[in-house]
Amino acid sequence: MVSAPSIVWRDSPDYEEARIGRVFNNRRPDRYPRGVIQPTTAEGVADAVKLANQLGLRVSIRSGGHSWAAWSVRDDALLIDLADLKLLELNEASGTLKASPSTTGRVLNEYLGTKGKMFAEGGFLLQGGMGWNCKNWGWACEKVQAVEVVTADGEIILCSKDQNSDLFWAARGAGPGFPAIVTAFHLEVRDSFSNVMKSTFIWPLEKYKTIMDWTMDDDAVASLKIANETHPPGAIMISMCEPSSLSVEYEAQALANPEGHRYTSDNAYISNDTDAAEVLREAFTTLPEGTKTFALWYSMNPCSRRKLPDMALSMQSDHYFALYTVWEDEKDDERCTSWVKKVMGHVEQHSVGAYLGDSDFQVRRTKFWEDTKAEKLMQLRQKWDPRGTVCGYLDQGDKSGVNGLENKHEWSI
Repeated sequence: MVSAPSIVWRDSPDYEEARIGRVFNNRRPDRYPRGVIQPTTAEGVADAVKLANQLGLRVSIRSGGHSWAAWSVRDDALLIDLADLKLLELNEASGTLKASPSTTGRVLNEYLGTKGKMFAEGGFLLQGGMGWNCKNWGWACEKVQAVEVVTADGEIILCSKDQNSDLFWAARGAGPGFPAIVTAFHLEVRDSFSNVMKSTFIWPLEKYKTIMDWTMDDDAVASLKIANETHPPGAIMISMCEPSSLSVEYEAQALANPEGHRYTSDNAYISNDTDAAEVLREAFTTLPEGTKTFALWYSMNPCSRRKLPDMALSMQSDHYFALYTVWEDEKDDERCTSWVKKVMGHVEQHSVGAYLGDSDFQVRRTKFWEDTKAEKLMQLRQKWDPRGTVCGYLDQGDKSGVNGLENKHEWSI
């Protein structure tokens, strides 16, 4: 059983660092766990869950600390921080990697690179995992072979297609509502390659519609070669077929998401039958002054046109859009968050749903799963955690509990 001294309680001088020190978003939440613990083993996680049950507390879980909405920080819960639970073990014979949830993609691929392997499908595995080449390679969670978890009762079990298969189904797309605590992912990896290239183009704003229509043409994005040969004229800057690598791309990603800043994020899957370029015009041609805001559009076709495996993840379309507003001063919170809400209020009316990883359930409701999958997932929450021990989806007022999310749009389409 976990001893009291190993927990950083609210009256400890180290409490504030333990509460939010690893939260990436500098918009620190006004929520206060009863205590924080950092176990180093699955057994330690199980002991922490058993203690929480004895004390009548919920447990919340922090892995990498990169949830924009800081889902791990919950009022009067025992926060289980997995930073010190470190696992990276490659079974070269089977091509399977065992990794702990707090392992970042960058660390994971640095390790795999020394073995001639890679896992570029993406992070945020419980949410589905949207990686570098998701449109062609599929979702990261499709490469999850098994998960080791601690249940709401503190039992350590393995979940796969053959064992505890319903929890395995949920682990691939449930997001923060997964009714257990993952302590290890078993991932299928692929051979790495050295020939990585990229092309960059910058056009003036008045070219927006022309460029977006070209970008969304499936033929034009079939390869860098075609993009280089068919791009519209008038670019301000062109950089064609520059050598790159996963490490270079991770560095660029870090520069776009600087530490010590305040963030809000939202996203949507745009309906296939709408003019996505027009729907996204405001998002791509305006921004709050003085911010480091950026917006992303990903073509998800052909992945979005194929039948997905039977798993919780079930929401996708040809067009994925994500908006990240980044600023530094607390006085700009209202201005920046209001702009995002205004933009997304229009976008959602032309969407089919959203991706869990870039969402904040406290701000906006929407659909995250196909209806029957959502119903099944909420039933599994009630089956595996009927008392609501494991904190689920952080909605407004943290009220969803064991019932989970409604899976409904905020606005009517």
